[in-house]
Order: sequence, then structure tokens, then C-alpha cells
Amino acid sequence: MSVQIQSLSKIYGEQIAVNNISFEIKEGEILGFLGPNGAGKSTTMKMITGYLPPSSGQVLINGINMQTHPIEGRKQIGYLPENNPLYKEMYVKEYLHFIAGIYQLKSSRTAVQNVIEMTGLGLEQNKKIHQLSKGYKQRVGLAQALIHDPKILILDEPTTGLDPNQLGEIRKLITELGKSKTIIFSTHIMQEVQAVCNKVIIIQKGNIVANNTVQGLSQQLLGANTILFTLERPIDTNLFRQIEFITAITQTDNSSYQMSGTDIFRMKRALFDLASKQDNAILQLSDYGTNLEDVFKSLTHTN
Repeated sequence: MSVQIQSLSKIYGEQIAVNNISFEIKEGEILGFLGPNGAGKSTTMKMITGYLPPSSGQVLINGINMQTHPIEGRKQIGYLPENNPLYKEMYVKEYLHFIAGIYQLKSSRTAVQNVIEMTGLGLEQNKKIHQLSKGYKQRVGLAQALIHDPKILILDEPTTGLDPNQLGEIRKLITELGKSKTIIFSTHIMQEVQAVCNKVIIIQKGNIVANNTVQGLSQQLLGANTILFTLERPIDTNLFRQIEFITAITQTDNSSYQMSGTDIFRMKRALFDLASKQDNAILQLSDYGTNLEDVFKSLTHTN
């Protein structure tokens, strides 16, 4: 099950909210959709779900065109909007049965029980929604998005208001769901993206400024593979500068170094060989990855 976005735009008068963007997400991928406030994230998500019509371009849900066959496309999608609209005077279980009825599910009782267990709403199912904490209201929103077992999940800020324990549980759930579903979710929590996503798109002023894996984004910004290492004794850095696949080496402390190059595995082997020849122990070695928050700031910074 895939989502294909082809030359998608949304224009309000003279304001371009989304500007001719294209990307694809495949089954089993969890996409973190990032961008500052007003960048076009929610607008894009609303167009994917068919909630907003695009000004131009198209959305294909497993080949189904959302403009020409919106009902068929929407059947494949579970959607949790940013504001999580709920009928707050309804009981949790009552509300989920109501949603199951909208989808005309044949086994609504089983579907409701499954999503209650999946989202951890068991102790809250007989309460009115307005009595719940913000975190549990988010769980109800997630449950309604999952109740018809959609192949594609569109989640706009799904972990808003969750405490650390709840956050871990929802992350685990999203990761598990990603094994069989295509998931797009927006968030401002960079640690969440690194923990859950295998792909990241960053949008700024309606334009895609990055489309890569988390690791790929870091390397893209850095421009090379980089390792950090600490030796038992200082070493002559000129010995590394003679190696063709090493592009730079910097001494960051008395016996600590940062080294960049074109092949990270050969760089590490060269380090091991040289340290062994000089009987110089490697005390610490790690891959250097630019912090995702720094990547985000770099790509979305405006003067």
C-alpha cells in the first residue's frame, strides 16, 4: 500500500500554502513530516485525506485517485487531525461504536474492543470523553483512526499531551503498526522522529527542503562520513592525511579527533591498523551524526 503525491499545490488567493510538491511513501514506511508552524504540513495532510481539494496535482492511495474516487480512497485511510475533534458528551465506548457504525463495520463489537486494547483505553472506556485527560483524549482520537483497520494512517501531532510513559507506549504502537501499514505523522519532537521514523520529509514555506532517512539527512548536511575517536596517546594526524579516502581530520582535544571521509568503514579500518602498529589503544570510537534538531533548524531557518 503506497501513497503517491504528484505535483501537489494549494493556493489561497496570492498565498501559496503548498507549492508543487511530490513524494512517495511505501508500505511499511513510517514518515516523519516536519516543518515549522505554517509550513504547509497540515494542509498537505488534509489534501492527502481528501478533506481539502488541491489547487493542482493529485494524490494516489494505492493507485486510487483521491479527486476522482474519494470514497474508495478514504476507506483506506485512518486520520487523526491536529485538533482531534471528538463528541465530548459521549462515553468512550459509545463514541467508538458510533464511529464503527459510520464505517458500517460488520463486527463492530470486536473492532471496538480491539482498538480499546490497542490504545490502552480499557480503564477509561466507560467514562465520558470530557472527563478524560488530554493524553487519553488523544488515545480516543487514535482509536477512531484505527477502528476500521486502515492500510494508511495520517496522524497530525498524535502524541500531543501525552506524559513520558504514554509517549513510549504510543511510539511502540506506531512502530508495530508500521510493520503492516503506511504511516505519515507530523510532530515537533525530534527524539520521536529518531525513535520511530525510517524516513523524514521537511517542508518549509510550502516547499520540500529535505526528503531522506534520518541518517541520510545528517550526512547530507555534514557532507561526509565522520567518526569521533579518542586514543590512549596523541598521534601525528599527517599519517591520516596521506590516505585518499580521508578528507579531513581535526584534533579536538589532547588525544581526541574528528575524522571525515568518503568511506566510513575503510576509515575505521585505517584507524585500527594505525593504532595497532603504534601500540596505541583506541579508548573511544563513535559515528558522528548531526543532531536532527540542528538539521531541522538549518533547513528551515529564516533571517
